[in-house]
Amino acid sequence: MVENPLLAAGILMLLAFWGGRAANAVKLPRVSGYLLSGIILSPSLTGILSHHLVDQDLQVITEIALAIIAYSIGGSLDYRRLRHLGKIILWITILQAAGAFLVTATVLVPVLPAITGLPAGKEQVFQAFLPMALVMGAISAATAPGAVLAIISELRASGPFTTTLLGVIALDDALTIILFAVAGTVAHGLISPDGMEIAHLIRMPAMEIGLSLALGILCGFALKHMGRITHRGESAIMVVLGTLFLAAGAAVALHASPLLTSMTIGFFLVNMDRGHHVLFESIEKIEEPVFGLFFALAGAHLDLSVIKTAGVLAVIILFSRIVGKQVGALAGAKISGASREVRRYLGFALFPQAGVTIGLVLAARDIFPPHLAEIMINGVVGTVIINEIVSPPLLKYCLHKAKEVKI
Repeated sequence: MVENPLLAAGILMLLAFWGGRAANAVKLPRVSGYLLSGIILSPSLTGILSHHLVDQDLQVITEIALAIIAYSIGGSLDYRRLRHLGKIILWITILQAAGAFLVTATVLVPVLPAITGLPAGKEQVFQAFLPMALVMGAISAATAPGAVLAIISELRASGPFTTTLLGVIALDDALTIILFAVAGTVAHGLISPDGMEIAHLIRMPAMEIGLSLALGILCGFALKHMGRITHRGESAIMVVLGTLFLAAGAAVALHASPLLTSMTIGFFLVNMDRGHHVLFESIEKIEEPVFGLFFALAGAHLDLSVIKTAGVLAVIILFSRIVGKQVGALAGAKISGASREVRRYLGFALFPQAGVTIGLVLAARDIFPPHLAEIMINGVVGTVIINEIVSPPLLKYCLHKAKEVKI
């Protein structure tokens, strides 16, 4: 069993590299190989990595990756580009995210007692099942932009359907992070043994979001000015990572959201700094190894001893999420007057799920008792694994039905 964190990180990264190549060889996304690599090394399968390493010593890898992911999402929200996307994309984005959240959370509340084996008393409903349902519902709103972009590029797809799809995924993860911040704060308040008034449960998310936005703007302003004196990519990497680490750490210390703070930094820069390109391009150079390590570590959290329970949860989340997204996308398309192809197929094209989903469920584990967090993490990771197998052919089918594939 490996106990040294540096040795474990090296093994994870190298195995993730080969796992990614193997996944590409069988026409699957690299993230599938990364996750499988971690599962192979997990304490519950081979036991090469210890529980202490996975749960504690390597936790900083998750925090670093989440800060980079959120920063990149913020950087995709260029107002000058988004304002031209129109009401169709705005309506679909809001309603498909709301649909995934509401359907998943509503379905989970009554089924979680059977899945967790806990009694379905009033106290358990409000201190366990409802908080879990809210958090997993919020996480279900996320869509993986990387998988969508890779398939669109592979098929050389273009047209109104593809443009609408890209616009929705550009906004979706940002909306998910805000939704998660609210759901996580409410869940924490419900679980808290001292209890809280409804008014306080409403104020808490508002205060957390406000503080996160203020901290993100402040750090974004500082990074904008530091970026003006960096003339090399290496220097840009230093100031960006330094700012992200400082901002995320300060957010945790101040009980704000490190994800929302990092996203705000990216949003501030892309809209307020004309020379922002170097500050995003520099980070792209290190994203692949960081994400490979991050997904492999996520796979290592999979506990085969709860796979039966988590497998049922994964399937329920899977179907609830796609129903919610399809219904929400259909409603948004009808309200906004979108085309028949968008109404029929866009919800299914939003099926891919990966980076933000994994990051959010790992970020949420400290909210819940260990046994509930373990079931939740394994259920969501199981959903992502299934998604990575099912979503590529489903997305290709949607693009073909929309008649926008050029090869």
